[in-house]
Amino acid sequence: MRLEEFDYSLPDELIAQTPIEPRDSARLLVDQGSAGALHNKMRDFADFCVAGDVVVVNDTKVIPARLRLVRQSGGSAEVLLLEPRDTSQETWEAMVRPAKRLKPGEILFAADGTPLVQIGERTESGNTFSIKLLLEAKTSSSELLQRFGEMPLPPYITTKLSQADRYQTVYANRPASAAAPTAGLHFTDSLLAALKIKGVKLLTVDLTVGLDTFAPVTQSDPRNHPMHTESYCVSAEVLDQCRQAKRVIAVGTTATRALEAAATTGVLSGRTNIFISRGYEFKVVDLLLTNFHMPRTTLLMLVDAFIGTRWKSLYATAIQERYRMLSFGDAMLLDRSL
Repeated sequence: MRLEEFDYSLPDELIAQTPIEPRDSARLLVDQGSAGALHNKMRDFADFCVAGDVVVVNDTKVIPARLRLVRQSGGSAEVLLLEPRDTSQETWEAMVRPAKRLKPGEILFAADGTPLVQIGERTESGNTFSIKLLLEAKTSSSELLQRFGEMPLPPYITTKLSQADRYQTVYANRPASAAAPTAGLHFTDSLLAALKIKGVKLLTVDLTVGLDTFAPVTQSDPRNHPMHTESYCVSAEVLDQCRQAKRVIAVGTTATRALEAAATTGVLSGRTNIFISRGYEFKVVDLLLTNFHMPRTTLLMLVDAFIGTRWKSLYATAIQERYRMLSFGDAMLLDRSL
């Protein structure tokens, strides 16, 4: 594999800056294999499911993980919390800016002068730091983040989010992630009800969305890209129901990775660095509902592994038809059997 095989021209004006309302009014490009694609709406998603299917979602919840801070010198700094490293949630792995200037031991402050973060050492990956939240007595990390944190929108979204819950799925459960499982943002209570009426079960898994959502692939051969580990959990009951289902429809790349990691290793919870790329043999997922992804990313490589190079013509069609792209954009339904 070569990195340039996963490149495409993404017009800036197609990068969705705000979520569409209502959620299920997003467009849905349905893969038809050699026949091309159908153009529908997410509200029609249940029409492409059949009784006996299971739809598997990642019910992780996004935390307000972005802290905009001030240095003692008056310069600006930013910390993006990725995962806690202790049970008290005082020490975290985080991405920091400016990474080359911040030194271990340095204290960063909120705009009102409240000391919030102490910078620690770089982690083994070299891309992240260990940081300490400076919690006051009887103040939890979640309370601190609710007061000072922001929802961690991707850097290509520059429009301020008016409602924080629009970067959460309607079924979000355990607060943990530094990014949303964005394919799930299209679901509404009425769409979930339509699936139930159709005889389709909704199953949940958990994968904490972490660094590889943000980390670019820089290796000329992507197979040499070091995948960051992420916490996941798939219950034995969910995996058993997937095995008995007519078809397994995964909502998003994170649900896919959680299911395939559990099936591949036989380990139902823990940490995974599974890198699904060309040549991978899928063991669980039959259909994939996903948003459109940035060029040269591991997410696009997973799509390539799922349907082959057909993704290139589907992306070209989406761009020609002016689909909204990336996290707040439209969706596509892919079938690896075609």
